[in-house]
Amino acid sequence: MVQFHSLKLRLRRLFRKRKRQAARLGSQAETQLEMNFVRRLSHLARVRRFVAVWLVLAVALIVGVIAQTRALTSYYQTLQPVEGGIYSEGIVGAFTNANPLYATGRVNNAISRLIFAGLFKYDADNKLVGDLAESWQVDKSGRLYTVQLRQNLTWHDGKPLTAADVAFTYQTIQNPDAQSPLNVSWQNVTVTTQGEHTVLFKLPNPLASFPDSLTTGIVPKHILEHVSYTDLRSVSFNTTQPIGAGPFMLKQIEVTGNTPTTREEEIAFQPFKGYYGGAPNLSSFVVHAFPNEEKLFESFRDQDITAMVAPQNPPKDITGAKNVHSYNLPLAAANMVFFKTTSGALSDKAVRQALVGVADTDQIIKSLGGGLIPVREPLLEGQVGHNASLQQLHIDTLQANKLLNKVGWKLQPNGIRAKKGMPLSFKLFAQDTVEYRTVTKLLRQQWKPLGVDVQVYLQSISDLQPTVAYHSYDALLYGISIGADPDVFVYWNSSQADVRSASRLNFSEYKSTVADAALEAGRTRTTAELRAIKYRSFLNAWRDDAPALGLYQPKVTYITHGRVYNLTDRALVTDADRFNNVSDWMIRTVRKDTRQ
Repeated sequence: MVQFHSLKLRLRRLFRKRKRQAARLGSQAETQLEMNFVRRLSHLARVRRFVAVWLVLAVALIVGVIAQTRALTSYYQTLQPVEGGIYSEGIVGAFTNANPLYATGRVNNAISRLIFAGLFKYDADNKLVGDLAESWQVDKSGRLYTVQLRQNLTWHDGKPLTAADVAFTYQTIQNPDAQSPLNVSWQNVTVTTQGEHTVLFKLPNPLASFPDSLTTGIVPKHILEHVSYTDLRSVSFNTTQPIGAGPFMLKQIEVTGNTPTTREEEIAFQPFKGYYGGAPNLSSFVVHAFPNEEKLFESFRDQDITAMVAPQNPPKDITGAKNVHSYNLPLAAANMVFFKTTSGALSDKAVRQALVGVADTDQIIKSLGGGLIPVREPLLEGQVGHNASLQQLHIDTLQANKLLNKVGWKLQPNGIRAKKGMPLSFKLFAQDTVEYRTVTKLLRQQWKPLGVDVQVYLQSISDLQPTVAYHSYDALLYGISIGADPDVFVYWNSSQADVRSASRLNFSEYKSTVADAALEAGRTRTTAELRAIKYRSFLNAWRDDAPALGLYQPKVTYITHGRVYNLTDRALVTDADRFNNVSDWMIRTVRKDTRQ
């Protein structure tokens, strides 16, 4: 008990001692703080400028380091294209048939080219290269072509694509019941197979342009072989259920609007992973079909579409907008006014000569913004057989009026000529576009001094198609695709004016025994020099008979929001040939370090 009490006293004394020590230390700390901090605060005002300068220098150093680091980072980084992105293209027109055996018009041709692949396609220099075909050769006679397919080709549904499909495609075109507009190019051609990867084409005579016929998309035999030829134009395969071997597969179709003036279509595609060239870089492709140019422009301005196939002279507020790119793609084609030579006032050669002679095509080209290649004969500039000395007639208004007076077309009090009670009047049809409105307006002005009554009818593309198909016009302002080879047989041979013709592409219904013989001879010669000689008499006859007025080569004005990588300005055989490398297109970009 005594020991416990003693311990208790010792602990109490120790506690009091420590308490006094803590008090002493606290007092010393307060004294030191007072002496070394509080009393020296008054000195801070004297050195504030010195401190401020050092603070500014420190901040500047930090900012400089950050800026230099970012600059060096961007110096070693560049924007580079990468896979992915949804691409939407706008076109004026309507979607009716994607089957390459029937597809006509910009919308149908574009969709057909995305879905289907042919044996050959054109490269950047418009030279034929293999598409589904790996190689080809022709024998010494120029009549037997042997085409070798690539290995392991497949359809969108996974089925193998073989030589049997190729033979089926062209044999279907040859059958008149199928009513393919391509039929005329395949008459008397024998198509056979040799194994699964070899196709033989035997021609009755040499045909210089034959390889160009092998760009047509191939269709699947296993899907269409049980469809009768007479029903082939109307099957769902052509619209909602196409199966091809091209870079894209149909995903869905959306339609809005119930009338031709309000109807719009969105046709969406997804990449075909089994495409022989590798799956396309784009994650999705959409073709948006508009009923008119105004709707197309509105959608582009609102950035609802990535790109558009624009008319000549698109609005400046579009082409001049920030980050908008324009691609000018001239076509191997010709815009002409075709005069129906078989009826009415235009059956008179003198009338046609007068109309052609006074037309100022240079003024028309200038009004469209220039930059267009003139067309002054049925063959294009630079093609085999083109002859600048045999251009269409050019006479002044005084000579043209004398010509009309000479053949009996007399000027009436109303200012319109007439002959034997028939007024010099005709109906000129064209598509309702800004471009063709400009052209038809100028033509009326140029022809008015001749005493000609020109009634212009501008139609939507859907209304114009039957007009063209049934030749329900007196004159037609229209564009024809000529291609890389100058074989224009289908447009000017009399056999193509016949109502029984599969294509009936002789829009002038032009008939000339001289022209027929020259066209036949020119297309069956394989040397350029001989072809040019044979075509000379055709050019002479065409110039004298004036079945049409040549205007200019059209071009595709392709406008995009931002750059489309791997799409470049170049000449095209057809407007759908812009898609020949569509699997390589890219629109998305990321910054990548070039040091990697």
